[in-house]
Amino acid sequence: MKTNMSRLRLFSLAVLLTLCACVSDDLADVGDLEDVTGPTPFYNFSEITSAEFDCEDNELSANYQFNFQAGSNLAVNGTKYLWSVTDSNGSSLNVPLINKDLPILKLLIDAELTDVRAIEEDIADLEFKIPCEDDPARVVVMEAELATLEQALIDAQNALSDEVLQNVADLEAQILALAPATLEDQELIIEFPGPGTYNVGLTVTDNLGKSDITERTITVNQAVPTIPVPEIAEASFEDNSLFDGTGDGRDSWRVPSNSAWSPLGGGTTVIQINTDTSPGVGADLPDGVQAAKFPPDGARVAYQEIEVTPGAEYVLTYFSAFEEDSPGQMKVSILSPNTSNFTEAQLEENIIAFRVDTNAGRVDNVFQQHSITFEAGENESVIIFANNSGVEARLDAFNIIVRQ
Repeated sequence: MKTNMSRLRLFSLAVLLTLCACVSDDLADVGDLEDVTGPTPFYNFSEITSAEFDCEDNELSANYQFNFQAGSNLAVNGTKYLWSVTDSNGSSLNVPLINKDLPILKLLIDAELTDVRAIEEDIADLEFKIPCEDDPARVVVMEAELATLEQALIDAQNALSDEVLQNVADLEAQILALAPATLEDQELIIEFPGPGTYNVGLTVTDNLGKSDITERTITVNQAVPTIPVPEIAEASFEDNSLFDGTGDGRDSWRVPSNSAWSPLGGGTTVIQINTDTSPGVGADLPDGVQAAKFPPDGARVAYQEIEVTPGAEYVLTYFSAFEEDSPGQMKVSILSPNTSNFTEAQLEENIIAFRVDTNAGRVDNVFQQHSITFEAGENESVIIFANNSGVEARLDAFNIIVRQ
């Protein structure tokens, strides 16, 4: 049996070799098939525009830059790329091109100089704000802070190690050695002349000379100023937390007129302060050691007008806590700046947004966080207003962000 099996295997091998010998690439429709697959181009892009504005939001400078990355269905075969840029009328544009590695190398330098860059950003922020500030007292404080930061910058630069300095020098040398970007790069940064509509085409050619083109319309929008985050003074009701290092934690939350804003028609409306005398023990405050306290009679209110950017959307967050000896609630409202008294604060036409929380199901003196989303509309300022009823309540750790 083994002999027969061996003979069968030898016979099969001989047949296979004979068949292979009969195959010829010279015969029509026999052998390797012609490669008829052509390239299918595509590309991705992302905007990396940067701009500078003055105090009045006038554009000082802008770089309308987009990063483009080409691709195709061909992973190999010596694929070549060729970009084209035309305006909305189809006229060819000679746009500035930037090597894709330039931003990466700059970020690597920033990473080496983390502390220095952080101080430089703080200095730049103050240098922008000081000319825009109308309050002389704030200008004095900011100028003093600027002088401190400038000295801190010198100290940080002097503290750089030889290794860091060498790393930075090497990266700067790599930047100088970068080849100029060309329209034949697979990835590059294109700087458009300004806002408008442009056509960006990509032609992909393989090593057999086959090519195809794809074209897309790119819309470059006008650069807009970054929406500033509003400032909530004494947001956590801490002493000495005002811009100049003063304040008793509630100075920024006083109403313009006790008589106009009193829920009871008279008496003081100033919030009380609850102090955590044993931080780290039991139910701590969300931030710091002080919180706003509202007695159960509802006579105390919190009031603060903050600047906002018209048309922007914001999210206000804060924490509340309650006693549990009787039912009660806390109402936090965002009011129109035209609201002039407590009665008007209850009118729907003056309430931009609000939230009411009760102590039902709550744990005594345990803080929970809440949020209110609102749109500024045409307003350049809004009023944060809070008042309680029925039970002692507390508020703490207000914060606001711009909703993107």
